[in-house]
Amino acid sequence: MNLKRILAVVKARNREFYRDKAGLGWNIFMPAVMVLGLAFIFSSPEENLYKVGLLGGATDTQSTPFLDTRHIRFIAQNNEAAAIEKLRYHRIDLLLDLRAQPRYWLNELSPKSYIVERLLLQSYSNPSPPIKRESVSGRPVRYVDWVLPGVLAMNVMFSSLWGVGWVIVRYRKNGVLRRLRATPLRAGEFLVAQIISRLLVVTLVTLIVFAGTNALLDFPMRGSYPALGLVFLSGAIALVSLGLTVSARVRSEELADGLLNLISWPMMILSGVWFSLEGTNPWAQRIADFLPLTHMVDAARRIMLDGAGLLDVALEVSILLSIGVVLLTLSARAFRWQ
Repeated sequence: MNLKRILAVVKARNREFYRDKAGLGWNIFMPAVMVLGLAFIFSSPEENLYKVGLLGGATDTQSTPFLDTRHIRFIAQNNEAAAIEKLRYHRIDLLLDLRAQPRYWLNELSPKSYIVERLLLQSYSNPSPPIKRESVSGRPVRYVDWVLPGVLAMNVMFSSLWGVGWVIVRYRKNGVLRRLRATPLRAGEFLVAQIISRLLVVTLVTLIVFAGTNALLDFPMRGSYPALGLVFLSGAIALVSLGLTVSARVRSEELADGLLNLISWPMMILSGVWFSLEGTNPWAQRIADFLPLTHMVDAARRIMLDGAGLLDVALEVSILLSIGVVLLTLSARAFRWQ
C-alpha cells in the first residue's frame, strides 16, 4: 500500500467536504438545534419523575398536602374517562379526583403508580372522609404494546425520507437525472413512479416487521387491519412526498442528509413514538400537531389498542393525504433534473 496515495485521497475528500458550505453548515447546525430543541421540550425548573392527573383542578396545598410533593408534575384533566385511559396506557402514573369525596385511580401493573400511591397516602394522616382507591381494569397494556405503533410508523418515516429524498439527490449528483431528462419522461411521472416504488417497499417491510414481532410478542390488535393499513399507507404517501420536496433541488448528499435529519429527529421526539408528551412544554405539543408522524402514530395506536374503526381515524387519514397532495404538487413544480 502506498501511504502517499492514501493521504492524497484523504486530502481530496476532506476538501470536497469543507468546500460544500451547505453540507458543512448542516453538520454543525443540526446537532446544536437538536440539543436546544430537547432543552425546550423538557424545560422545567426541576426534574419531574412522576405525572399525576388531577380531576377538579388544583386546590391549596394546606388542604391537599400531596400537591406540594416535589418531583411530581400535576396535570389538570377535564375528562374522567379519557384520564383513566391515559393511566391505563402509562401516560400518567396516578389519577387523583379532588371534586367531591377524595379518590384516586392507579395502574396495578405500573411500578410508578405504586410509588406515587405510597407518596399520596403518606401525605395524609387520617383523612376524613377516607380516600377511595380504585384501579384501572381491562387487559393490561405493556409498554411494548404501546410503543409498537410508533416504531412501525418511525420505520415508515425513515424508509420514506431516505429511500426517496436522499436517493434522488444522489441520482442528481451522479448524473442519472441528467440522462433521464433526455428521455420523454416528465418530472411528474418520475415523482409518481418514485412514490409507487417506495410504497411497495414500505408496505412489504412493515408487514414483515409486524408479523415477525407479533409472532414473538403477541401484540393486541383490537381494531381492523384494513383501517391500520390505510393509516400507514396515507402516512407513507405524506412522508414520501416530504422526501421528494427536500430533494427537489438539492445537489449535495451531505446537505440532503442534514435536512432529512433535521426533519426526522423532531418528528421522532415530538410525535409520541417513545413516550407521551403529556405534561411537556405546551408549545412542543402544539408543534407536534403539525407533524405527519404524530397523526400516523396516534391513529395506529388508537386502532391497535382502543379498537378504533376507519371512521374514528378518518380525520388523521384526511390530514395525511392532504399533506401528501400538497407536498407532491410543490415538489413537482420545484423539481429540477440538474
